[in-house]
Amino acid sequence: MFSIDRMMRNCQGLSRRAFLQVGSLPLLNLSLPRLLEARATGSAKKDINCILLWTNGGMSNIDTFDMKPEAPVEFRGEFQQISSNIPEMPVCEHLPRMARVMDKVCLVKSIAHTMSGDHAAATHYMLTGYPQRPDPTGEPSGVVVFPSFGSVVGHEKGWKQAIPPNVVLGGKLLYSGAGYLGSAFDPLWIRADPNAKNFQIRDVSVAESLQKRMQRRQQMLTRLDTWQRQKELSGAVAEKGEFYRQAFDLITSSAAKKAFKLDEEPAKLRDRYGRTRGGQGALLARRLIESGVRFVTVNLDGWDTHDKNFIELKSPLLPTLDQAWSALLEDLETRGLLDSTLVICAGEFGRTPKVNGAAGRDHYAPCNVVGLSGAGTAMGSVIGRTNSRCEHVVGQTNDTLDYAATIFRILGIDGSKEYHTEDGRPVFLNNGGKPIKGVIA
Repeated sequence: MFSIDRMMRNCQGLSRRAFLQVGSLPLLNLSLPRLLEARATGSAKKDINCILLWTNGGMSNIDTFDMKPEAPVEFRGEFQQISSNIPEMPVCEHLPRMARVMDKVCLVKSIAHTMSGDHAAATHYMLTGYPQRPDPTGEPSGVVVFPSFGSVVGHEKGWKQAIPPNVVLGGKLLYSGAGYLGSAFDPLWIRADPNAKNFQIRDVSVAESLQKRMQRRQQMLTRLDTWQRQKELSGAVAEKGEFYRQAFDLITSSAAKKAFKLDEEPAKLRDRYGRTRGGQGALLARRLIESGVRFVTVNLDGWDTHDKNFIELKSPLLPTLDQAWSALLEDLETRGLLDSTLVICAGEFGRTPKVNGAAGRDHYAPCNVVGLSGAGTAMGSVIGRTNSRCEHVVGQTNDTLDYAATIFRILGIDGSKEYHTEDGRPVFLNNGGKPIKGVIA
């Protein structure tokens, strides 16, 4: 919230921040101070963007893309396996649309970690790549929280077309923020349901009653900037003026406003993605990438299937994912964006190979499955394998540092960079991870 005690005053006692205080900004957890600090601090060698479909709770790998039809029934479960357009990549019968696009997916089954115990630690592992165990409450004390992939991208690549580089769609997602990088690199968090009627984002859909007031404030800010440039020798103030204008640009940007207008999409395409929060979230992610956002996370809830696993997967989980993921891949390819967009489908862990007494599956980190597409990945291939009951990885095994190194390499980010925590302690962005063999074509 805006506080007069935190105003940044010039020598006349005037608050520059006051000129741009707009009441709608806090609604998306996007405070003006964070906008003012956000800046590009470097650029990657490749301009590759990323969409992460996050199966929050942990998708059952053995019931989707790593099925074991020859295992005993208490392991293989209730679903049948069907062929896909790649013979070596069969899928669950409830993923018929994905079966037609597996030539656009690189399935990775070699990633394993040890955090089956709680969602928070496992989420930190898979959203940051770092094997750190923060407090399960998500509010660690005295423990380093590492930046999410999206925040690293924002830090390295910065803003483009007056739109934040990192956006999260959906409910609250632990460890999707900037960690030790600081709140300036937290994502823009969109809570609103893109499938809702009259969906709009208030931070980029400013009411008409505020337009004239904002214009007056911008004019006043411009005059103040001119006066300060004449009076001050330091370049710091001029630089900070850029951040103020950047904040103003966000809420008046035509690119930002247009990105959120899902009603501009053909009804047939919206139906193809699925008229669900997840389906329309995937469509919105594509629009955001087109508009200049660099990293979009679509938070898909409901995958923590401790009981009624097969009922929940059959409807709504698998049909929603099937439509959203397959439509996204086809849409990106049709628009010529798949080569420049890394699409990831992942969760914090897999599920237990043996069905429990409640017809569910519990947390299981030794086996997982991650899908990677576009941006030079080896689509239409499978990396790694698990044993006949999906109990452990056989042969090539990779940890989450390797997973992170793979993502950084694809996005053109140097994982060997030395960053610094809030207390000044040096840390490596990726401490020793190596890209997973076979993922990058």
